[in-house]
Amino acid sequence: MSKGKKNVIITGPTGMTGNLAVRYALKRKDVGKVTIITRRKTGIKHKKLVEVIHSDFKDYSDISEHLKDQDVVIYCIGVYTGTIPAKEQEHIMADFPRYFTKAVVKNNKDLTFCFLSGGGADRTEKSRMVFARSLGKAENYLFNNKKLKAVYTFRPGYIHPVTPRKEPNLSYKISRALWPVLGKIMPSMGIDSDKLAHSMVDVGLKGNNKDTLENKDILARYEKIKN
Repeated sequence: MSKGKKNVIITGPTGMTGNLAVRYALKRKDVGKVTIITRRKTGIKHKKLVEVIHSDFKDYSDISEHLKDQDVVIYCIGVYTGTIPAKEQEHIMADFPRYFTKAVVKNNKDLTFCFLSGGGADRTEKSRMVFARSLGKAENYLFNNKKLKAVYTFRPGYIHPVTPRKEPNLSYKISRALWPVLGKIMPSMGIDSDKLAHSMVDVGLKGNNKDTLENKDILARYEKIKN
């Protein structure tokens, strides 16, 4: 790693936020290397990029070499609410972060972990809403992990995709159609995907005075970066 530069590892690089996080991290002068863990090729080419194809998000033993020498994690693996059975949703949201964290802390010290959570995440783990309970479990695990130097959890509201995509269901289609108006009236209820990605990468590299960033905090961080 070049002096003064940090290595960043990103999960979920083909997703709405993760893909943008990869692109922004690659552009930064304070980043030495960007490692991405992905099920399929992203099509991104860059001298700083190490693309690791991997399909088992419960076991990382066969790619452990790629998890070494990391400084920052940008964790963006997630699933859309209502698109899969509840048990599977909880498994992805609550268990996958734990599996990955256990693997990556084995060979890294002073690791900063940025976790893409969601508005309403419930750390009491009692919510009837699967996504809230599951994300709360994941947050609790991360904040209680003594092997991590720092943990930042990002809790956006509605994430508006700034890049083309096929919406997963009707509710997302409606949200996207209404966002240009609602975003101006009630900006705190959501955030553009590029602003979220920018903020996650910047916090991972520079830190933040709050470890739990609600939607308004993420927006404020973006404005700070922009200015």
